[in-house]
Amino acid sequence: MEIFTLLETLEDILEKSKNIPFMNKGIVNKEQIAQIIQEIRLKLPDELKQAKWIKEERQRLLLEAQKEADDIVKEAESRIISMIDEHEITRKAYDQKNEIIETANEMSREITNGTKEYADNLLENTQKVLSDTLQNLEKNMSEAMHLIQMSLEDTMKTVQNSRKELE
Repeated sequence: MEIFTLLETLEDILEKSKNIPFMNKGIVNKEQIAQIIQEIRLKLPDELKQAKWIKEERQRLLLEAQKEADDIVKEAESRIISMIDEHEITRKAYDQKNEIIETANEMSREITNGTKEYADNLLENTQKVLSDTLQNLEKNMSEAMHLIQMSLEDTMKTVQNSRKELE
């Protein structure tokens, strides 16, 4: 996944940044960091589109399962109508109809539950990926901003000290 590659690149930049002597701070290329963050932003919508697709696919599967169940019920009703000619056949047909409807309803419930579980698992995994990506991005951005701030503060102190020495 490209987002993780970009996040690893950010981590590499932070790890390879020049250290400021006597401080646990580093100097990074602000443009390079900003560019990687922009690339991450461009990549995120694909994950969101995938989540939307999963949701739509779940809905489609649920509708398909309901249609299949309705078709099974209609088929059962058609069978019953064709068997009405004789009393014994009619009684057996009603019994069979009830069995078929119950089986169709059970199959529908199983398909619906399986579809919901499948969609939920996909959404859960997507949510985890998005959450992890966001946490990593926030962590890396926070660390980068802190390093930049510390570097600027140190530079400001150096300039102030140099000015005092000039006096």
